[in-house]
Amino acid sequence: MRTAVSRLELLQPRSVREALRMLRDEGPLVPLAGCTDVYVGLNFGTLSAKRFIDLWPLDEMRAIRSTGGVLSIGALATYTELIRSPLVARRLPILAAAAREIGGVQIQNRGTLGGNVANGSPAGDSLPVLAVAEAMLVLSSAAETRRVPFNSFFSGYRKSVLRLDEIIAAIEVPRVDGRQWFRKVGTRAAQAISKVVLAGIRSDRPRIALGSVAPTVIRLPKTEGALASGAPIEEARRVLEGEIRPIDDLRSTAEYRRRVSANLLERFWRDTAG
Repeated sequence: MRTAVSRLELLQPRSVREALRMLRDEGPLVPLAGCTDVYVGLNFGTLSAKRFIDLWPLDEMRAIRSTGGVLSIGALATYTELIRSPLVARRLPILAAAAREIGGVQIQNRGTLGGNVANGSPAGDSLPVLAVAEAMLVLSSAAETRRVPFNSFFSGYRKSVLRLDEIIAAIEVPRVDGRQWFRKVGTRAAQAISKVVLAGIRSDRPRIALGSVAPTVIRLPKTEGALASGAPIEEARRVLEGEIRPIDDLRSTAEYRRRVSANLLERFWRDTAG
C-alpha cells in the first residue's frame, strides 16, 4: 500500500561533511532531526517538501561545551540534554527553564535547539532566551562557515537568512552578566503553545525579549532604554505596551497579550530587584 509518506525521499548522511555535500549537490533538501515539527506538517498536509536529509545520527553536532569563555551548544542538543547540562545550568539557566516548558518528556527527548531556531515560530520558547543572551548562530555549508547574530537571523514570519545549502551547526552564547528571568504563559502548565513568553536579563544594560507578540521573536529597545534610565516600572509598562503590536488569533487576543506582556515585565523587574 502506498501512502503519502511512501512518496517522500530521505537522504541519510554518515557525517556532517557528507550532509553539507548533499545539501550542495543534491538539494533542495529539508534538514530534519527530532521531527517534532516536520511530522506535524506532514500529518496535516501543510508541508509541501518531498525530499529530506536526516541529521539526527550526527552526534558531532550534539556537544555542549565552553570554549574560550563562550558556551557552545550543538544544534542537535535536545531539550533534555539542555535541562541536564551543568554548563547550561551555570551559564544560561533560563535556557534550561525554557526547555522544561517545551512539550512533554517525549518532545524534550527528541526536539532540538537548532530545530526550534530553524522552525522560526514566534512562539518558540527558546528564542527569547537566545535573543536576550545575544547568541551567535554558526551556519555551515560545504563552502564556508559563517556566524550570524541571533537577533539578525529572522527576516519575517518563519523566514530567515539561512541559505538552502546551509545548516545551523551550533549556537554560541557569550558570557551573560546579570540576573536572568524567564516566564511562559500558556493555556496549560505544560504541553501548550505559548500565548506570551518573556526572557529578561537585569544588569546595567537591561535586555528584554518577547515571543508570540509579533511575526518573529523581538527585543524591546525602547523598554530596555526606559529601564536603563531608571524610569519607574509604571512608565516602562506604558513604553512596552506601545512598543509591541500583537494580533488576535485562535490562542489569544491582542489586548490580552499586551496586558500580560506588561505584567510579566513588572514581575521580572520585581523578582530581580536587590
